[in-house]
Amino acid sequence: MTALVTSTATSSKWLQNYVNSFDWEKFLHLITSRFLSLLFLTLLFLVINIVGKWILNRSFKRYLVPKSGPSNRLQTISMLSMNIFHYTVLFFWIYALLSTLGVPVGTLIAGAGIFSLALGLGAQGFVSDLVTGISILFEQQLDVGDTVQIGTIEGTVTAMGLRTTQVTSADGTVNFIPNRNITIISNRSRNDMRATVNIPIASTTPVEQLPSIIRDVNDHLKPDHPNIIGDPALIGVVTLPTGELVYQVIVVAKSGSQYALQATFLTAYLKAIRTAGIQLPTHTTTPSK
Repeated sequence: MTALVTSTATSSKWLQNYVNSFDWEKFLHLITSRFLSLLFLTLLFLVINIVGKWILNRSFKRYLVPKSGPSNRLQTISMLSMNIFHYTVLFFWIYALLSTLGVPVGTLIAGAGIFSLALGLGAQGFVSDLVTGISILFEQQLDVGDTVQIGTIEGTVTAMGLRTTQVTSADGTVNFIPNRNITIISNRSRNDMRATVNIPIASTTPVEQLPSIIRDVNDHLKPDHPNIIGDPALIGVVTLPTGELVYQVIVVAKSGSQYALQATFLTAYLKAIRTAGIQLPTHTTTPSK
């Protein structure tokens, strides 16, 4: 019991001597200086980030708003440039913070084999995203503003980054697709597109009267729609996979305008046919054999 009391007294005395001999002023000075250094570095890199993005925006501004409208390619390059600059500034900011705190970043990365291996495995996805994104850019597979289908996702490309590509669906849903998951891209904004107009008919419909009515509508509408390429082609009577009987017309148009033209021409066809006294069914199916 006496030994325990003596040991406790000795430990307490040692702790008291350590506290009294500790250079609190130097410790507080170190903490303050490190805090001010970290604050200064953070503000410095924040200013660099803001000024750098301002310079990039200004550099691309006159090219992104030409008289004929913004270029999808320039929008894509501008967005990727911003992304690369942001990650570069972030990397150097973290490196500067760790160095200021006295962390030997280079030694740790070189010496910590297990950590480096884990970091390398974790970074595989990021590197794959980066490489795929650069390949998509240089091969011009898609640009911001293009209408695409990637896997099961359809919509308009609204943003391209180092890691993900954003595609906005028709209902407004924003889909974030990792670049490494992009394998097959169906780009609907590169070539002229076909607007297929299906006019529902019945087996008793006088189809011989339809061509002249349709041509009159085409002659009336075509001058108001410069996106139409050539004359609409009258395919004739077609049975759809659903069994519906239709009179089909193909309108070739510039990419992006096919859906509006399809609705416009179908509405005009239906109105002109009914005005001519021809009754059209709302839904007709051919009898199964």
